Amino acid sequence: MSALFPSMSRVAPRRLATQVAFRPTVYRTVNPRTVPLMMRLYSDKAQEKSEKTEENANENLTEEQKKIKSLQEELSAKTKEAAELKDSLLRSVADFRNLQNITKKDIQKAKDFALQKFAKDLLESVDNFGHALSAFKEEDLEKSKEIADLYTGVRMTRDVFEKTLKKHGLEKLDPMGETFDPNKHEATFEVAQPDKEPGTVFHVQQVGFTLNDRVIRPAKVGIVKSTDDN
Repeated sequence: MSALFPSMSRVAPRRLATQVAFRPTVYRTVNPRTVPLMMRLYSDKAQEKSEKTEENANENLTEEQKKIKSLQEELSAKTKEAAELKDSLLRSVADFRNLQNITKKDIQKAKDFALQKFAKDLLESVDNFGHALSAFKEEDLEKSKEIADLYTGVRMTRDVFEKTLKKHGLEKLDPMGETFDPNKHEATFEVAQPDKEPGTVFHVQQVGFTLNDRVIRPAKVGIVKSTDDN
């Protein structure tokens, strides 16, 4: 083949070598420390270009257009300032209202605590009325009019006293026949009674009291014991 075509055998390899040959790509290493500097320089140039463009545009404006633009910029600044002041005002109002609510709650707690302490001191007087009335015997009331009148006077005084306490939110808690409630009652003993439901209050050893629907002294009671507990 090469003998028949001597010229092709000399030219083809050289042309093939020319087609295959390529220039290697050269990569330049970039120092990471110079990247922020390059970005800042680019940003500064872009800003300068923008400022120059704006200056050129301002130079082409008439005096009236410049005044209008100045007023628009001033209006924009005032609008932004007004929005910031409004936001600050709303925050101040919200903080003030929260402070008012907290103060009201603190004042109410202080009042409730003071009234609760005073009410607990009065409970002993209510108990004494009960002890005094229970000391009277029925046969003595029937025999002596003076003793009967004394009993009536003590009972009326107790009733007036309890009405006054109720007027100020202090009410008696007498759970006779009710279901035992650990939030309102304090069980002192249990007795099994087949004719009554287990957990029923069948005896009130000491009445309880609530102040504005809040228990300040639970009632001491005896409850029916369940027969299944044996």
